Amino acid sequence: MHTPPALRALRGSAVIAGVATFGCGEATGYTEMEVLAHAARAAVADAGLTMRDIDGLCTASVLSTMWPMPVTEYLGLNPRYINGTMVGGSSFVAHLLPAMMALQAGQCNAVLVCYGSTQRTSTFGRSEIAKARRVMDPQPYETPYEPMQPLSAYALAARRHMHQYGTTRRDLAEVAVAARAWAQLNPEAFMRDPLSIDDVLKARMVSDPLSVRDCCLVTDGGGALVLTRADRAASLPRKPVYVLGNATANWNRQISSMHDLTVTAASQSGREAFAMAGLAPRDIGLLELYDAFTINTLLFLEDLGFCPKGEGGRFVQGGAIAPGGRLPVNTNGGGLSCVHPGMYGIFTLIEAVRQLRGDAGARQVAGAVTALAHGNGGTLSSQATAILGTADAL
Repeated sequence: MHTPPALRALRGSAVIAGVATFGCGEATGYTEMEVLAHAARAAVADAGLTMRDIDGLCTASVLSTMWPMPVTEYLGLNPRYINGTMVGGSSFVAHLLPAMMALQAGQCNAVLVCYGSTQRTSTFGRSEIAKARRVMDPQPYETPYEPMQPLSAYALAARRHMHQYGTTRRDLAEVAVAARAWAQLNPEAFMRDPLSIDDVLKARMVSDPLSVRDCCLVTDGGGALVLTRADRAASLPRKPVYVLGNATANWNRQISSMHDLTVTAASQSGREAFAMAGLAPRDIGLLELYDAFTINTLLFLEDLGFCPKGEGGRFVQGGAIAPGGRLPVNTNGGGLSCVHPGMYGIFTLIEAVRQLRGDAGARQVAGAVTALAHGNGGTLSSQATAILGTADAL
């Protein structure tokens, strides 16, 4: 595919200099803004900077259409670059490329990307958000039938994949069990109890063919990262992680508008991100995929080029993506077992950075120099892919 020279020139031009999380799991007594602020301040400190150094801001929220403004106010910022693009859980991965452009143009010098949610402990929780969304985000071909969204949409995709390619519930269970095995190595993960294939298969069915163990967590949590130009890397206190490629694609809002329930826009965002990075799936050391449901992981493994279409179920069999498997996937435990406060995308980036820095403790993937972080928004709607690497990958 054709990649514009100006886009290729951005490869490695920015580094993720700092990352942090806060309140992952239950953050009782904290507001959404407070969780965000704690993560943001910790990420800025991790980068060796102060809030006075931050002159760019990227943020989004399910609850507010003007979220960058109260965040700016609360953190005491005066950003020259502001991005409040909201495309669901992929938003924070999608924020990377525009921020790189702003940095390269000299519009700003340090960009804070941040998110916070207290959907688990807040009185205005997931059910209330779903009711409000029916009015504020109407989906005319689906809402009148009152599906259990987003679960019904992902169950539809899962059932189609099973029908078309012979994927089984056991294949889906492999994804959940692998995520839990990684979570057991991660002290930050919300669910660390043992989980077997049989546990998933016997779990309460929520929307056929997805059981409760095929579904992501409902947690609180904040996450943040700081982007700077790569020419500042030598002066930073932490090992820099370079952004080698980034792309976003969106083909639909409603799942009923997908041309093929088994092919997502990740097939486009992944292809374009790899082209910008000058890399291929075989060059990637680990994957952090937005696993809101077990079917997501299979679809993204296929659409991002790690296995042929329809082979995702067979690809994950036998613990292939679990610790000790042939491809490390969702090494923090993912949205299925680590954290999922409504929008998970930023946590894919944070875990990728921690792995590439060598900061992942017991779950550390040895020798990793490249990582792919992928975000998903809506009901298999927006897709954003980032390719990250250490200095050795430049």
